[in-house]
Amino acid sequence: MFSKSRINEPGPKTAGTETEKPKAPETALARPASDYTPPSAPKPKPAPSILSSDLLVTGNIKTSGDIQIEGTVEGDIRAHLLTVGESATIRGEIVADDIVVNGRVIGRVRGLKVRLTSSARVEGDIIHKTIAIESGAHFEGSVQRQDDPLANGVPPKLAPPVPQE
Repeated sequence: MFSKSRINEPGPKTAGTETEKPKAPETALARPASDYTPPSAPKPKPAPSILSSDLLVTGNIKTSGDIQIEGTVEGDIRAHLLTVGESATIRGEIVADDIVVNGRVIGRVRGLKVRLTSSARVEGDIIHKTIAIESGAHFEGSVQRQDDPLANGVPPKLAPPVPQE
């Protein structure tokens, strides 16, 4: 059953035997090839968060991603892309790079790109870099263009005067 063989024993290689394969560098063996992601590859974009129409949120919402609101939010919202659905109502300030309003917003809107669709109802001021208002949208408030509408909307206070001696 068992026999002593010279195949697995170390020793000098003779002509006609198998040639030794070069070994791969150790760094390549540290991580499986299936787990490798090139450093220049962009990270996959996460799916947008969706708050359904039967949801009531009381409080502020902050995300660096995309969010779609279909329910009611009583508080401020900050996001990258904010979509206010037709059935949604937001009572508070909304701040985002890109804002699409299909529903109702009661409060200030600040965004680089703001779009009010024909079903939008906005009661509050809009501070924007670019704006589009479709025919049929309802808007009560003022519109102000700024190069950086995402910065705090309050102008900086003047420094108190320095007493002179």
